[in-house]
Amino acid sequence: MTPQPKFVLFSLLLLLSLPPVAWAEGAPEAQEDIAEESGITDYIAMEPPFITHVGNTTAGKLTYLKASVSLRASRQTTRSAVEAHMPRLRHELVMLFGEQTDTAVLTTTEGQQALREEAKSRINGALEEQQTGEAITGVLFTEFVVQK
Repeated sequence: MTPQPKFVLFSLLLLLSLPPVAWAEGAPEAQEDIAEESGITDYIAMEPPFITHVGNTTAGKLTYLKASVSLRASRQTTRSAVEAHMPRLRHELVMLFGEQTDTAVLTTTEGQQALREEAKSRINGALEEQQTGEAITGVLFTEFVVQK
């Protein structure tokens, strides 16, 4: 009879150890997500800086925007896709900056944040259109000057 309680105790311990093993089967997916979020961060400078006129040009006086832009990527393979399509990506940003008509908004934090989000959307749209399979995770303005 003594072997039976030991067998029950062993079985119980074995059963208690199984749920973590079962949970661990789904863990590689969770670990991949965490690795992607906390993986590498690559900053890709878009040189030279962008200089364009903004605002209403019918008022007679031009307002200029100078923006130094860096792109943030979370995958090592994104840099080569961005570099291969840099002329197209720069074109997207030149067009975006040139579309800005309210210079008062550009000088606010909220306006700059909205511009960063729109820039990210346009760049990712261009990368998707080129079927690169890559996307950037952010747009950073390392220099942003509006001269009236």
